[in-house]
Amino acid sequence: MERLDGAAAVPAHLRGGIVALGNFDGFHLGHQAVVGRAVERARAEGRPAIVGTFDPHPQRYFRPDSEWFRLTSMDQRQRLVAEAGADAMLIFPFDAALAALSARQFAQERLVDLIGAGGVVTGGDFTFGKGREGDVARLASLGDELGYSADTVAPVTLDGETVSSSRIREHLREGRPRDAARLLTRPWAIEGQVIRGDQVGRTLGYPTANMSLANYLRPAYGIYAVRGRLPDGRTRNGVANLGIRPSFDPPQELLEPYFFDFDGDLYGETIEVSLIDYLRPEAKFDNLDALKVQMDEDAARARAILGA
Repeated sequence: MERLDGAAAVPAHLRGGIVALGNFDGFHLGHQAVVGRAVERARAEGRPAIVGTFDPHPQRYFRPDSEWFRLTSMDQRQRLVAEAGADAMLIFPFDAALAALSARQFAQERLVDLIGAGGVVTGGDFTFGKGREGDVARLASLGDELGYSADTVAPVTLDGETVSSSRIREHLREGRPRDAARLLTRPWAIEGQVIRGDQVGRTLGYPTANMSLANYLRPAYGIYAVRGRLPDGRTRNGVANLGIRPSFDPPQELLEPYFFDFDGDLYGETIEVSLIDYLRPEAKFDNLDALKVQMDEDAARARAILGA
């Protein structure tokens, strides 16, 4: 699995590939269908399968002050598309130069000249080019001219609900990680480096692996049953506070997982924490004794949920 810069020509052995094209933030069921179609076609035609995505997300480029909404980091996305069978992930830098390209220029300069695409697969709502002038019909007509085939995958529905990143974000913001997981086909996870905190949790018998939320979507603040993937690949169940810690001053936005049956130093290490279930909202306690009692209850409930 190779990771490529979308501003440079792809290596010769990847030219002529079938390209799944989209943002793919979250890599949910709908995204999996698009990439799956590209991989299927690539294997049938003896071509490489390439996933083309954008960084930053176009919305972040055009609205830099918008609230955080990212569901996956590029590292997470790369692992997910590799598991789906892609040979490479190509990242188009979404900058002023890319935003200024017309639909024809994007097709000619990026898809044909840089990638040498033999085919392009997208979802039905894909748009491209300056002012979003291009749609899937335009992509197909340009393909007829420029020599690539175009394939469109219909929206995926689950129990009557169209699967979308927007719907997943809504579930997470409203404290429904299990509903989000159904659309993602896996629990939603935050990956990041463990940073040093004030170590209050350690004095209460709950040493936590503190993490910044960075550019990720902000889900509902509160207490979660979680599962962590450690640097060596092991997984550990746990309980986590996600939010601003209202019992402490000053408030600080963090994800603070405590892993059951784990004794080790994770400072500086990169871990991934999956939100399995939402237990309760954040609350402010009058003293540490009251907080400790609630933490014991939260841990017991998380153990029961994760052990079920």
